[in-house]
Amino acid sequence: DLSYTWIFNDNTLHVQEDSRRFVSQETGNLYIAKVEPSDVGNYTCLVTNSKAEQSVRGPPTPLTLRSDGVMGEYEPKIEVRFPETTYALKGSSVKLECFALGK
Repeated sequence: DLSYTWIFNDNTLHVQEDSRRFVSQETGNLYIAKVEPSDVGNYTCLVTNSKAEQSVRGPPTPLTLRSDGVMGEYEPKIEVRFPETTYALKGSSVKLECFALGK
C-alpha cells in the first residue's frame, strides 16, 4: 500500500493527467518529457505507506538544463517493465507503462 508523490521546490507536484510528466505508482519514478526551463529545481520523492500511516521523504535531487545539447550515455531506447502475466477482470481497465527514453 505504497503511494508516491513528488515535491518540486518544496511544493507538491500535481502530475495527474499531465501531458509531460508522469509518476509511476509501480516504481515511484518521475518521468518528464521535453524538459523546459520551468522544470529546473529540486525534486524530492515522498513515499507514503497508508497502512502504517507513515511517510518518508527522500533527499532532494536537483534538475539542471544543459546548454550544449549533449546527452552523453542516454541514447534512445524503450523501457518496458511489464509483468510476465497481467490479469484483469472483464470490463475493467488495465494500465501498462512503456517509456521511450532518449533525446
